[in-house]
Amino acid sequence: MKCVASLGVLAMAGVAFSAAPASSQEEGGDRVNMVIAYAEDECPEPVDDEEIVVCQILVEAERYRIPSNLRTSSSPENTPWAERVEQFKMIGAFGTMSCSPTGAGGFTGCTQQMIDAAYADKAESSRVRFSQLIQEAREERLSTIDADAAAEQGRVEQIEREYLERLERERQQPLPGEEAEAPLPDLGPENAEEAPSDPNNG
Repeated sequence: MKCVASLGVLAMAGVAFSAAPASSQEEGGDRVNMVIAYAEDECPEPVDDEEIVVCQILVEAERYRIPSNLRTSSSPENTPWAERVEQFKMIGAFGTMSCSPTGAGGFTGCTQQMIDAAYADKAESSRVRFSQLIQEAREERLSTIDADAAAEQGRVEQIEREYLERLERERQQPLPGEEAEAPLPDLGPENAEEAPSDPNNG
């Protein structure tokens, strides 16, 4: 009995001694400091040799945003109602104008489906749409047509006024080869005595 008891005590002591190094390792292990830095921010330096600093660099636009792993969720509860309705429509789509192999005339909706997909792709495309640019340029030109017409009318009226003024000035000038007649002297009482007498009047 004493042997069995001593063996039990030794076994428990062995377990205690074997667990002690692991415990001391956990307590004396390196500390890990995980830091998120943005753009030109500097990562902090370790305060001592037992600290490990892990720095993740993100762009400046992410500074005040919700973390990317929390922005989206694949939970069905977060599915928008528009997508849920679309799923319901796809589940019940069969027969005429449905583009499905089920029901009579199921192929008749395939053309319309391709047309809708093409228009949706065109509306969401990032390529330059020349027709839209032409329409915008046409609207911009039409928006200024009234102001341009008023300015053109003002220029035409100014030219007409200048032309009429030039004609009036030319009308008032003497014709070539004609001289203006000199005005006759004034025969007043003073000049009448100095005037020569007529010999025929005795």
